[in-house]
Amino acid sequence: MRQAAPRCLRPTGRGEPQTSPERPFGENSGGGGSARADYNERMSESRGGPLRIDRHPRLYRENRYVYPVLSRRAHGISIGVNLNPDKICNFDCIYCQVDREVAPVVRDVDEARLFDELRDTLRQAKSGALFEREEFRALQPHEREIRDLTFAGDGEPPSYPNFSGVVRETIRIKKEEGFAPLPINLLTNATLIDRPRVQEGMRLIDADGGAHWLKLDAGTDAYYKLVERTTIPFARVLDNIAAAARERPVVIQSLFMRIREEAPPAAEIDAWCGRLEAIVKQGGAIRLVQVYTVARPPAESCVTPLADAEVDRIAFEARRRLPGIAVESFYSGRFE
Repeated sequence: MRQAAPRCLRPTGRGEPQTSPERPFGENSGGGGSARADYNERMSESRGGPLRIDRHPRLYRENRYVYPVLSRRAHGISIGVNLNPDKICNFDCIYCQVDREVAPVVRDVDEARLFDELRDTLRQAKSGALFEREEFRALQPHEREIRDLTFAGDGEPPSYPNFSGVVRETIRIKKEEGFAPLPINLLTNATLIDRPRVQEGMRLIDADGGAHWLKLDAGTDAYYKLVERTTIPFARVLDNIAAAARERPVVIQSLFMRIREEAPPAAEIDAWCGRLEAIVKQGGAIRLVQVYTVARPPAESCVTPLADAEVDRIAFEARRRLPGIAVESFYSGRFE
């Protein structure tokens, strides 16, 4: 059994590579490389059931790597691509919804199978057959639109050694299957985006009209360590975000929560807004800030969602401090 309260405050050794620079995470490794994503469902191995915002299973029917989810932030169906089925991570976020107490079904990425799954899913979507399946029947008409392809899954997508190669092939396949305008989004904690092989893949996404959603859940170093539980310095994350934003407009994804019933203090939100202001002052461009809270079971029981009004207050402060930059709010248990 987890003992949630102590884990909320304990330090972690997760962080820098301990093995190969191409497979960057040594501690807790199970084969492969990845870093924990920010909003995965803990019941990662459960298949079937209706699509809901509080269920994001990573295994869809017989697929191992490609899965559709109903996404609040995509405003519809997002087709996920999981490059980290091994669940290895360089963050240990207290709100992470990947269940690492359950062993992975697969540890390695079979790229040929991944691409076959992607083709089949896109063909099913194009024909309408996808929406006739049981999982989709309860969705409202406005929820049935395929909004994007997203590299997310059970870890940090850029940690996959052939990240740029998979991006390149994904772009080719979606064009072949009649989905050329469909954007590709990369969800990342920004720890690895300074690496040349990762930047190659990011520029392919740029050229195809996609976007980079960069994680920033804190304003102070102390809160960053409390929430992310990693040895990777906060300064490195901030530098990487700023550098990426100088090359193209980025999306900032920020999840806030209650920890032991306490919402983020006002000083933390003030510091977080200051980090966003600093990105802009350093010549970076922010196309959107997403303020959201937990919607699925987190790693630690001491983590609970913010009330809608609390989410709105944080978003209001971001709008006040960053005039001209779009800010969206997303709530627990609500699609809109």
